[in-house]
Amino acid sequence: MTPWVLRLLMANGIVFLLQMAMPGVIENLLAFVPSQALTRPWTIVTYMFVHGGFGHILFNMLSLFFFGPRIESRLGGRRFAILYFVSGIMGAVLSIFFAPHAAIIGASGAVFGVMLAFAKFWPRDQILIWGILPVEARVMVIAMTVMAVVFGFTGAQAGVAHFAHLGGFVGGWICLKWFERTSDSKKWQAKTAPAVPRESSESTLNRWRRIRRDSLHEVNRAELDRILDKISSQGMSSLSAGDREFLERFSAREQLN
Repeated sequence: MTPWVLRLLMANGIVFLLQMAMPGVIENLLAFVPSQALTRPWTIVTYMFVHGGFGHILFNMLSLFFFGPRIESRLGGRRFAILYFVSGIMGAVLSIFFAPHAAIIGASGAVFGVMLAFAKFWPRDQILIWGILPVEARVMVIAMTVMAVVFGFTGAQAGVAHFAHLGGFVGGWICLKWFERTSDSKKWQAKTAPAVPRESSESTLNRWRRIRRDSLHEVNRAELDRILDKISSQGMSSLSAGDREFLERFSAREQLN
């Protein structure tokens, strides 16, 4: 059991015990009603810890128990917590636009973000639905997304916060994209990338054009022609980092010669 998963399980369990001890009080205090978001701003977070019954909390906590530890181990505790809470908050945000008058409770939006992360990292892992039906993680997420869209817009399964589920997927996707962009590997790639000028002046273009075609292998010659034609037709801003690195490498060799 990983630290954040254990904390979340305990927090949800404690709130559920309080709900049973004080029926109606905790729900009224912590549930999120989209139309009251400005007057009850704390509920955009607290609604994730309130559940509508034993079956509701059991499903969410079992999902967190099975999927959460692997995601927390993969991402680390801080990023896992960000993923969880952003997914839950996005579930509330989406509900503001599509279900503004329905009270929302439950950790489903946050848990759906965790499930999306699981499907991204281990898309072909088999998940046993109801303990008997094997489904790949990626298929499960796609099916749940389709169901949430259909049921949400048709009004089927009244009482289920389908837009909160969709918001959980949206929040999870946003977090995963952000984590990718700020990962240590991305930073390392940026540091080790060839030092190629991002803004090329006319003098730089002239230097590239002075590369001697007859000194190149025919494969490199064809690549040079392709890139120069690309500049002529689309401008220098169309060049990729690889195009620029190619031109810089061979123009630098010309200067050494």
